[in-house]
Parts: sequence; structure tokens; C-alpha cells
Amino acid sequence: MGITLEQAQVALEAARQKAQELGLKMNIALVDAGANLTAFARMDGAWLGSVDISMRKARTARYFDMPTGELGKLSQPGGSLFNIEHSNGGLITFPGGLPLLSGGEVIGAIGVSGSTVENDHIVAQAGVDALA
Repeated sequence: MGITLEQAQVALEAARQKAQELGLKMNIALVDAGANLTAFARMDGAWLGSVDISMRKARTARYFDMPTGELGKLSQPGGSLFNIEHSNGGLITFPGGLPLLSGGEVIGAIGVSGSTVENDHIVAQAGVDALA
């Protein structure tokens, strides 16, 4: 089962509200279980370059069913997944992408970009928490 549009919109709105609360301008992407874009928002004034990054973060989190920051730790020089970011048409291996779960199964993922990776992760987590 994949994420429904209604669930995606709930997560999107929670992430958007968190970004607004923090005074951030973010791009927020949600993908379904097949890594297809399901919902997207570009907040007014958010960086254009972060549009693609947010989508890649969401897809990366779904492709590997793990937070993008965790994948980044494994892809450092000497790591078991070194250079993995060059696969699948380009992955993002820094924080801001998180899998979305329902009943213990991955139903999609969220990717956020537009600030520091720490803030990207906080905003993405708000989207995850809204579906918990």
C-alpha cells in the first residue's frame, strides 16, 4: 500500500507549518511507495535550486528506506557505499529525506530542502510525525 494523496497533503502541511514556524522558506516533496511524486510545495521565496534537491531526497529515502543522512554516513570515502550518490540518476546523501511508514511498512518518503541540513531534517520530521 502506498501513501494516499490525503496522507501526503497532511504530511506536506505539517512540514510547511514547521518551516513557517522556524521562519524558513522550503521546498517539500512527497513520493509514494514507487518513488513517484505525489505532493509538492515550494514556499514563496524558496530557492529554485532546492526544488530538485527536495525531490531527490524523497526518492533517495524511498529507494533505500532509510534517512538520507544515514545513507550519507555509509557513503563517505572508505565506506561500504562510497560513491552511491552517482547511482539512480543522482541521489542526495545528506539529511532532509525520510521514509514514511504506516503499519510498519514504507508507504513513501518526504524530502525537504531550502535551509541547513539540520533544519531540512527538522521540517521533514514534522511531516513524518503528522502521519504517526
